[in-house]
Amino acid sequence: MSKLLDKLKTDILVADGAMGTLLYADGLESCHDYYNISHPERILAIHKAYIDAGADVIETNTYGAKRHRLKSFGYDNDIKEINQRAVEIARQAAGENVFVLGTIGASRGLKQCELSLEEIVEETVEQAQALLETKQLDGLLFETYYDREELEAVLKAIRPLTDLPLITNMALHEAGITEDGRPLVEALSNLVMLGADIVGLNCHLGPYHMIQSLKQVPLFAQSYLSAYPNASLLSFVSDDEKGQYRFSQNADYFEYCARLFVEEGVRLIGGCCGTTPDHIRAIKRGIKKLKPVERKVITPLITEQEFIDEISKKETLADKAKKEVTIIAEIDPPKTLAIDKFVEGIKALDKKNIAAITLADNSLAKTRICNLSLASLLKDEVTTPFLLHLSCRDHNMIGLQSRLLGMDVLGFDQILAITGDPSKIGDFPGATSVYDATSFKLLSLIKQLNQGKGYSGASLKRATHFTAAAAFNPNVRQLEKSSRLIERKIKAGADYFITQPIFNEETIHQLGELTKAYDQPFFVGIMPITSYNNAVFLHNEVPGIHLSETLLEKLKAVKDDKAACQAAALAESKALIDCALNYFKGIYLITPFLRYDLTLDLIDYIQERTAVMKKRA
Repeated sequence: MSKLLDKLKTDILVADGAMGTLLYADGLESCHDYYNISHPERILAIHKAYIDAGADVIETNTYGAKRHRLKSFGYDNDIKEINQRAVEIARQAAGENVFVLGTIGASRGLKQCELSLEEIVEETVEQAQALLETKQLDGLLFETYYDREELEAVLKAIRPLTDLPLITNMALHEAGITEDGRPLVEALSNLVMLGADIVGLNCHLGPYHMIQSLKQVPLFAQSYLSAYPNASLLSFVSDDEKGQYRFSQNADYFEYCARLFVEEGVRLIGGCCGTTPDHIRAIKRGIKKLKPVERKVITPLITEQEFIDEISKKETLADKAKKEVTIIAEIDPPKTLAIDKFVEGIKALDKKNIAAITLADNSLAKTRICNLSLASLLKDEVTTPFLLHLSCRDHNMIGLQSRLLGMDVLGFDQILAITGDPSKIGDFPGATSVYDATSFKLLSLIKQLNQGKGYSGASLKRATHFTAAAAFNPNVRQLEKSSRLIERKIKAGADYFITQPIFNEETIHQLGELTKAYDQPFFVGIMPITSYNNAVFLHNEVPGIHLSETLLEKLKAVKDDKAACQAAALAESKALIDCALNYFKGIYLITPFLRYDLTLDLIDYIQERTAVMKKRA
């Protein structure tokens, strides 16, 4: 079996996106297949861009490199060189770790082809032989075949010529139906019987209609499924006198759709017209940690509106924490540009399958690297969502709305709205604390943006989809009197609450009783203590925090034994977690001083404890 098919046995692979889209954007002046000879550096750069975005499979720039197509540009005598140079360029970009497919496009399509079926097959064989002679391919890809008769004839002719995998992608005008009115499942079944190793769809349809089409297709015993959707349906945009057709800029949408393709049994996912490296990067994020499905249930087509409604039902942290134990973990952005350990910590947390990683916004008025910048830097390297704190201290109303809109554009929809510690306690005590708004006003602004309106009431042209958390400090003298504060934040728009760190079980008991009346979940803050000196500082110098005398004595007794002191402190954090889980499903782990190893230990403890609880239930 080929390496490609062997890989698809256990993994989902990401293919590249459109070649022509990027060439046209770059000012394509002639036949783009001839660019393999005239502008090889451009083709190489596009291949590398897709590989850098995460493509495991790339295809040669040979979609239109058949004799009759090249003849219209005067390049028909260069057919062999064009095809073979394309393979060389793709292989140069791919190296040994990325698969290369030789691409052959359909002859019959949206435009009338004057060739007979026999002539089409003859030209296809000619192109296939030119590609295969290089002996550098991992398979042949036949794509954008609207005409079932053509694809079946081509497959019959090519199958005896090679043992390499053959991928056959059909194109549809309507979801689930081929151009000649046959059910898609019938057409793909015939291709499997004729020897296609991978069957699927590409072009014309965007993700929605393609997913709906594949709902009708079973998993084949002999072949795998593929999908290369367009970025969207084309729309006419009139920015000038002439206007033009464009695809939507919707790369993030592909992250969600990639998971739906996997649910339908697809193992090779790429992009067609209008897609770019951003779309491929989004697909890579979407399929990360997923494995191919082994079984699927055939389901009926749903309407486009039902599909949109399905997307809008995305589970939030608040939803999750109402049903099951849910962990979020915070790690502070660094104060300097030495970010290696911070990045290391983020990636370690990402591997733990927690619900979110939270990044503070200059907590305690200490200047740190912008949390939005760090989240943007790392979003393509991790799959765990970021929950970003947003402080009113550092932004006026202009800045707050601008920041929120920027978060939406970048795809960050989880926010903790905080007023922020005053500047005078931080490392720039002379700096101005803005406070145009408090957390109450910020929560209201977030909900207004979710209605598609800015602070002034002006339309944003579309709504944001933020989920807003509110901070809550339970470390107060009369916790039972905090109900009014909680209710005010709920009224302002809080979807759930995240507490300051709690260091004693009595406070957790009181908080559990206080919050029984509210539907909004609470995430209980747990911060592991790092040393006896750290405990003394927290107990004596941080307002509202009091550690038990028993714990202080335990830590003092072993303060010179680093390992014993750490073990005692972690045992206390685990006892607090045990207590919290009697009342709450949300746990908020706060990483001290980039000691993410402590947070990882507590995550393991919670997950192991939760697994035991599930078994008992």
